Amino acid sequence: MSELIEKKEDCTTIRWGLLTGASVLALAAYVSATAAAQAGDADQPTVWLEVGGQLNRLGDGQETFSPAFLAQTPSIFPPLQHDEHPPLYSLDEFGSIQIAPEGSNWHFSASIRYGRAVSKKVTHHQTYASPYPKYVKNDTYTSIHPVNPLANRFTDAKVRQSETHAILDFDVGRDFGLGLFGRSGQSSLNVGVRFAQFTSKSRDALKEDPDWRFDPRVYHFNYYGYRYDFQQVFQPYHSFAGTFSADRSFSGLGPSLSWKSEAPFLGNPERGELTLDWGVNAALLFGRQKTRTHHQTTAHYHPGGTKYSHPPRYTQYAKNPPTQSRSHSVTVPNLGGFAGLSFRYLSAKISMGYRADFFFGAMDGGIDSRKTYDRNFFGPYASISIGLGG
Repeated sequence: MSELIEKKEDCTTIRWGLLTGASVLALAAYVSATAAAQAGDADQPTVWLEVGGQLNRLGDGQETFSPAFLAQTPSIFPPLQHDEHPPLYSLDEFGSIQIAPEGSNWHFSASIRYGRAVSKKVTHHQTYASPYPKYVKNDTYTSIHPVNPLANRFTDAKVRQSETHAILDFDVGRDFGLGLFGRSGQSSLNVGVRFAQFTSKSRDALKEDPDWRFDPRVYHFNYYGYRYDFQQVFQPYHSFAGTFSADRSFSGLGPSLSWKSEAPFLGNPERGELTLDWGVNAALLFGRQKTRTHHQTTAHYHPGGTKYSHPPRYTQYAKNPPTQSRSHSVTVPNLGGFAGLSFRYLSAKISMGYRADFFFGAMDGGIDSRKTYDRNFFGPYASISIGLGG
C-alpha cells in the first residue's frame, strides 16, 4: 500500500510541475502578445524568443552487468563489458521566452530543454577451426580421417541503451546593467524554479563459448599380431548466456538561482555588436529516483561426442534472481554554467558557446543494490533569438 501511495504522490508531483509550466508559458504568451501590441518607441524589445540546439557529451554512469562467466572470456576476444556503456552524446533542443516590461529592470522567463540518445551495439567474435586429422595406424600404414568442428569459441553481445532528459526553468530576474571594457552591458540575478526529469533503459544479451577444443584420445589394441593406434576425437565445451534489463528514472523540482551577463566589446547597437556572454546557475531539486532491474544467467556443459556418440548437455547452473524494484526520495544539487559569444543587432541575436550542467547523485545506477551516479551534460550550443515589441 505504501508503494502505491508513493507512486501516486510522485505522479502528482510530476503533473503539478508540468501544469505549472504550461500555465506559466500560457501567461507568458498572453503577456507577450499584449506587450507587442502596446509597444511604443522604446529602444529595447520587450519580448525575446529563443530557439537552439546543443551537442552534449553525456556523463551517464551506471553499474556494468558483469556475470561470473565473463571471467572465462579468452584473451583473444575483447571483453564484453566494453559493449555495455551508455550513449556518449545527445543532440538537445531548447527554447525560451523572456518578457521585460517597459520602464522596468525586471524580467520574466520560461525555458525548456529536451534531449534523447540511443546506443545500439551488436558484436560477434569467433574462431574458425580447421578439421582435426584423426588417424588410425600400425607399423605399416597410417589412415587419416578429418573430423569437422562441431562448434567454435565465440563471444556475442546485443546491447541497447537509451536515455532522455528534460529540464524546465521558470525565472524572475532583475537587470543590474554592469558593463565591461568601458561599455554598457546587462547583468541579471535570477531566482525561480527548476524541474528536471531523467530516464534510462538498458537491454543486454550476452553469450559466449570460451573453451571449445578438440580433445584427442589414443587407444591401443592388437589384431592378428599387429599393434594398432586408434585415435578418437572429442569436442567438449561450455555455453554461457546472460540477459539484463533495467529501467531507471529521476524526477525533481526545486528552487534555482542564476547570474547571467552580456558585455559588448565590439561594434554598436545600431549597426550590430559582439557581446561576451557568461553565466552560472545552481538549483536544489527534491524528487524521487526509481530503478527496476532483472537479470539471469545460465551455463551448460557439453561433454563432446564423436561421430557415433552425442552425449546430452548438462546444466551447470541457471540463476534467475527476483526482479529488484527500488524507489527513494532524494535531494539532488545542481550546478552549471555557460560562456559564449553573441552577435546582436537591434531585435535579433545569434549566439554560440559552451554550456555544462551537473546533477549530483541523480540516478540509481545499481543492479542488485542502490548505487547513485551523477547525470552530467556538457557541450557546444548555438541559438537564434528574435525580439518583439519595443
